[in-house]
Amino acid sequence: MSPQWQPGQQSCLISCGSSLVATMNFSGKYQVQSQENFEAFMKAVGLPDELIQKGKDIKGTSEIVQNGKHFKLTITTGSKVVQNEFTLGEECEMETLTGEKVKTVVQLEGDNKLVTTFKGIKSVTELNGDIITSTMTLGDIVFKRISKRI
Repeated sequence: MSPQWQPGQQSCLISCGSSLVATMNFSGKYQVQSQENFEAFMKAVGLPDELIQKGKDIKGTSEIVQNGKHFKLTITTGSKVVQNEFTLGEECEMETLTGEKVKTVVQLEGDNKLVTTFKGIKSVTELNGDIITSTMTLGDIVFKRISKRI
């Protein structure tokens, strides 16, 4: 049976079919190349203006270590480091961009997209070759970040 979202839940579970192991390996270190709608999105999620201004031009890095269905993600933006770990299809606690802890489930769509939803934000991370495209949507605001394997 596919998981169903229930009113009051902070996470929306997205069915990914029968495949739970990414056939593409996400492991690697990636550096931000470009981003769209950073300021509008960060303002919408409640990040203070001073942090938005500090962060808008930082070319942060992400390091992903994948072992089968298990992922460890380390995001470094300036001096701030956020680490999250999750196993595909299992509930986990993750730290958001604002430092808040949320419970969510990360699912695999196809063989190259990691998808999760928390606090009204849909997050899709797609790997194509050496490029990772992260798209976060909150209402009608879409924040897109493109990173390249380094």
